[in-house]
Amino acid sequence: FGYFLRRVLPVIQALADWGLCWARSNLREQDYDVELLMLYLKRSIVPEKLAGGETVIHFRFTDVKAHARWWILVRDRDVDLCVSDPGKDVDVWFTTTVRTMVDIWMGDTTYRHALRSGALTLVGPTALTRTVTDWMRNSGYADLPAANRI
Repeated sequence: FGYFLRRVLPVIQALADWGLCWARSNLREQDYDVELLMLYLKRSIVPEKLAGGETVIHFRFTDVKAHARWWILVRDRDVDLCVSDPGKDVDVWFTTTVRTMVDIWMGDTTYRHALRSGALTLVGPTALTRTVTDWMRNSGYADLPAANRI
């Protein structure tokens, strides 16, 4: 079975890449899902790049009414996602739209560009705000262009 999987995996990966390229060029506003985005952002956290025993990250999305606020708690190597205030001091505050955060995570824009344009407000200690790309990685597909850009 291992031999088969090693042979088929590149084909499956190529199909996934192709599908994502086409899907990215056809996204509509209703396709942007804050809950799915937050699950992906949670998985993008790199705990070993955060100093201290606990880091609390708060997201406020200005374009949604339901679930507009989210918290990611990082304790040592554990990463938890909360939809209600965990009652802890926040270390980093993100204020943006779901689309802007998706665009950053997918590599269609950068934190720097979103900050300069005013599409993103990022507040917290410089040690965290300047290293956000180290402790919260982009999608593994961020290097794939949308089909309309190929």
